[in-house]
Amino acid sequence: MTTHMKPTVGKKIKSLSLQAGENVYLGVDVHRRSYSVAVWSDQRGLISTWTQPAEPALLVEKLTPIAGQVAWVVYEAGPTGYGLVRALRAAGFKADVIATSKMLKSTAREGKSDRVDCRRIAEHAAKGLLKIIRVPTEEEEHDRQVMRLREQMVRKMRLARQQIKSFLLVHGVAYEGSVKAWSETGIKKLRELELPEALRTCLNVLLDAEQQARAQVARMNEAVAKLMTTSRHKAKVKVLRSVPGVGPVTAMTFRTELVAPERFNEPGEIAKMIGLAPLVQESGERRREGSITKAGNWRLRTILVEAAWRWVQKDEAARQVYRRYIRNTGDVKKAIVAMARKLAILLWRMVTREEMYRVRAAA
Repeated sequence: MTTHMKPTVGKKIKSLSLQAGENVYLGVDVHRRSYSVAVWSDQRGLISTWTQPAEPALLVEKLTPIAGQVAWVVYEAGPTGYGLVRALRAAGFKADVIATSKMLKSTAREGKSDRVDCRRIAEHAAKGLLKIIRVPTEEEEHDRQVMRLREQMVRKMRLARQQIKSFLLVHGVAYEGSVKAWSETGIKKLRELELPEALRTCLNVLLDAEQQARAQVARMNEAVAKLMTTSRHKAKVKVLRSVPGVGPVTAMTFRTELVAPERFNEPGEIAKMIGLAPLVQESGERRREGSITKAGNWRLRTILVEAAWRWVQKDEAARQVYRRYIRNTGDVKKAIVAMARKLAILLWRMVTREEMYRVRAAA
């Protein structure tokens, strides 16, 4: 028995025949305008590749005639999001998104192309060599976007302020007020400085950019405040914020970046996911821990390091642990990273067990 399908190659059509009992694995290299697809058979290896427009419905349509023999469809996580995997799953296919950083690297010298990439993904899928990531629900993705956009607006505001400081320094503009506070009074004084017309125009533009960015941050702060009071977050945020130094932004970033925390089984998995696990080198009886991997979620890692500083300032038990880390490592940065890792694991345990913070938890 032979099953036929007709995938699209650009505007051309060609047939794909599958043998009875044959299962296939599809690797897709996803781009904004096109999908490059490779089909790998469990009996014959690579049997087809094609390129088609980036339309999930079209790929579903092409796979429907052989749906019973499609074992798995996978593609790498990237800027195109999760629309394709959701469409495939809705149509009944087993589909997943894989972690790009966990892909095995080929030792052979070969060119880099979409066709090579999708073929490698399909082959690794057939051999069980891929590490899948959890696809968030649309609601989880929307919540995460609120926090990520806020972070982007904060960076935009900081950049605008740094540009103003650099402008004043470069042109030797004397300013007696405190720019650091960025108060309305301080901004007003900057606008009233007597400057040559060209410099006055430039500074006004920079000040306008800072004012706009500050307004955007304020709007996003309102969105975060509203989001954290929803039924899906309110109780969990209260638990997380019981830790000294953990504020609304840290709590909500933890909630939205570490979705479904109960899926993790041990503390080491949390540290690896965030990129706070040390690189370990072992040889015989020798074991050495190096710097952190930094291969995980950098947004969550950054916010936890910032929260760790506040934690050791506000909580005596945490401060004692921090001092012990300094004595052991002789390095302030290593000590605060260790505290960030400890904080991540602590927050994970608290939110999964729904337990409020206890001082002895920092010990």
